[in-house]
Amino acid sequence: MTIGLKQTVVLFGGSGFLGRYVARALCRRGHRVRVACRRPDLAYHLQVAGNMGQILPIQANLRYRWSVDRAVEDADHVVNLVGILAESGRQSFDAVQKSGARAVAEAARGVGAGMTQISAIGADAGSKSRYARSKAAGEAAVFEAIPEATILRPSIVFGAEDQFFNRFAQMSRFSPFLPLIGGGKTRYQPVFVGDVAEAVADTVEGKVPNGRIYELGGPEVLTFKEMMEEMLRVIGRKRRFVTIPFGAASTMAGLMRFLPGAPLTEDQVELLKSDNVVSEEAKAEGRTLDAFERMPRTLDAILPTYLVRFRPQGQFTQPQPQAGGLDAENQDGLA
Repeated sequence: MTIGLKQTVVLFGGSGFLGRYVARALCRRGHRVRVACRRPDLAYHLQVAGNMGQILPIQANLRYRWSVDRAVEDADHVVNLVGILAESGRQSFDAVQKSGARAVAEAARGVGAGMTQISAIGADAGSKSRYARSKAAGEAAVFEAIPEATILRPSIVFGAEDQFFNRFAQMSRFSPFLPLIGGGKTRYQPVFVGDVAEAVADTVEGKVPNGRIYELGGPEVLTFKEMMEEMLRVIGRKRRFVTIPFGAASTMAGLMRFLPGAPLTEDQVELLKSDNVVSEEAKAEGRTLDAFERMPRTLDAILPTYLVRFRPQGQFTQPQPQAGGLDAENQDGLA
């Protein structure tokens, strides 16, 4: 396996949010990138991230092993970015995040390629969340096939195309209320997508010890409520916060179970009960972004670059100097 520049790197799930940044980071370093996804036509937008011919979309589906084997032919390194937050049809947690990760790892082993697996903070075989259990099972499957693989567990990832801050900012345009499940006390360590992408590129180039699990978090630990307050400050709006107890949220999610594109699932409510921050063990063992010698970027530095469109008058609206959220009992003034 070649170590250094001009490797052939296969990105499974490379057409998604994180994938576009990983592809760009690898192209800037001179690598050839093969983007393996179910619909290659959805990856054509990535081709402008590299030079002519540097990025090649290819069809692959983790549920069909032959397509995985074909995608990794002659590869030097394989990166598995595939993950789902909610199940849909045949796209179950076990099929995608457990069996899919195993298929990619075994295919990479078959061609002698290195591997980087993207997991998530909170992956735990003993969790009550099926999402978290499948992530842990995927990690185990990868290490079983390739003991020297590298696994990255980011906290919540933010950036211009994210489905977190964009979703709640969009909601704030029409709704006078923003929900706080469980009171919004769950803690997160939001990490910028560009920092995660550069960390992935570093693992491809062997710049950090492999065979380890790295936990990637940004420079700030914030509660869900504090993240909402920061988002509202950036977009210059004030909205009421309404607390939804976990029990009520689970009931609501259960009632929405059969709706197409349900905004909340029971499994996601279970995830919200646990903090999503870098562990003390990872800090003590140097398994954080510090290992990549990278200064992570803050929410304050990045959010205004893409949430400006949600301000009342767009870029002509100045952000509020203070947090913009209002508790239900403190309802003075709505923008």
